[in-house]
Amino acid sequence: MIKERREKGSLVPMGRSVLVLLLLLLFCFAGTNASTQHHKHKHSGFSEAECPGACTYRCSNTAYKKPCMFFCQKCCFKCKCVPPGTYAHKEVCPFYNNWKTKRGGPKCP
Repeated sequence: MIKERREKGSLVPMGRSVLVLLLLLLFCFAGTNASTQHHKHKHSGFSEAECPGACTYRCSNTAYKKPCMFFCQKCCFKCKCVPPGTYAHKEVCPFYNNWKTKRGGPKCP
């Protein structure tokens, strides 16, 4: 019979620690990705403190940033919602979509 020797520097404990480290990293990346995904798609239920950030993104592609930001924030403060993206998708926020100017045009950008 051949007896196996275990040396002090065995690979088994090192393998376990590497496995634990890899699992820890995997959970960290999964948690980061999940929180990013959740924030990315949030467009309703904003507090007044969140409106400026949502409107900054909403108005990022327009040439008329000041009026866009003014009306976007006014609409967000009132309806607590900003549609996703930089243009269109207003149907996601009914109040945002239905609030009209005196002339019948859209009030919210």
